[in-house]
Amino acid sequence: MSESGGHVVGGIVQPLAVDGDSPELARVEAQMAMLAANIRASTRSTAAVIHPTLEPFGLALLRVLARRGETHAGVVADVLAVDRSMISRQAKLLCALGLVETRVDPLDGRARFLALTTLAEEKLAEIRRNRTALVHRRLSRWTPGELDEFATLLERLNQPD
Repeated sequence: MSESGGHVVGGIVQPLAVDGDSPELARVEAQMAMLAANIRASTRSTAAVIHPTLEPFGLALLRVLARRGETHAGVVADVLAVDRSMISRQAKLLCALGLVETRVDPLDGRARFLALTTLAEEKLAEIRRNRTALVHRRLSRWTPGELDEFATLLERLNQPD
């Protein structure tokens, strides 16, 4: 048995299976639930910084456009895994708030391109600066080894089964 509690097989530590009712798993689930709640609250407050009536889904749409640039509405729907009608409704709201511009696709008059306005780009840049400062402040007390281990564990958690 290794110091980490796994079995050593051929020089490689094999993790022990964790019981579904283990206190370790319960602790991880509790922390993940807290993280998810914090992310939801942060998303709501971030959307409100951009505009008091902006919903979290609108923020998600803005972030897609920020990453991809001018994009077909159908592609945005695919990226966000929603029906195109949701994108259409949200785009109208975002246009009314001065955050998104639309233009007709010259090759397909029925399709629309969505793009961020300068106002949206400025607001998203401000949010990135503030969020980056918060994350950096919290993680600045961690050692490089702790940060590396955390990143490794997150990568492992995010790998598909």
